[in-house]
Amino acid sequence: MSKAMIVIVEDEEDILELLEYNLQKEGYETVGFLNTKTVGQLLEEEEVDLLLMDRNLPGAEGSEFVQELRKNGIQTPVIYLSAKNKDSDIEEGFDRGADDYITKPFSPKEVAMRVKAVLKRTKTGFNQETVSYRDIVMNPQTREVNAGTLNVELSKLEFDLLLTLIKNQNIVLDRDFLLEHVWGGDDVYQDKTVNVAINRLKDKIDPKKEKEYIKTVRGVGYTLC
Repeated sequence: MSKAMIVIVEDEEDILELLEYNLQKEGYETVGFLNTKTVGQLLEEEEVDLLLMDRNLPGAEGSEFVQELRKNGIQTPVIYLSAKNKDSDIEEGFDRGADDYITKPFSPKEVAMRVKAVLKRTKTGFNQETVSYRDIVMNPQTREVNAGTLNVELSKLEFDLLLTLIKNQNIVLDRDFLLEHVWGGDDVYQDKTVNVAINRLKDKIDPKKEKEYIKTVRGVGYTLC
């Protein structure tokens, strides 16, 4: 099996070198950049499995750069590495194409675990036929989602989160279950990670807040209504 290819964009050279060293030690191939100038071209020409993206970069804001990649059809999974650590910053990151978000300062071990979890989720995915719940129809092969007449664009994480809820639609799923089955089970994640992702998902599949697909069971977790 070929090694996963990870592109790292980080303007602090010592951090970039540390990330490359530790990820190569974990068995990944890495390509590092100090800015975004030639990153888009590389992503178009090469098979890249994951993008680690700083947000504060010379001449570019990392999440805005990723947003443009998404508009151009590049769906490479992205983990943001950022000193922007407010809940609103993290939510903005997920809104701009994040599959995960790591706040600085971070440990190399944390990055390695989160990388492993995202790669596991995005490279294997789900392999079932089309699944549905009420008027939601999901196609795991094409990653297409329709909620009634609405064509919904979901990130890979949001797609897998919704699919997990549908597969367990008669059960209240606690946050630990979701962290294990959607995020990969590493203990570096926190409850608010799930809360932010659930709220983002709710807004996308029910923007007018009329259908209430997902119910929060206080103190327990989430279930489909």
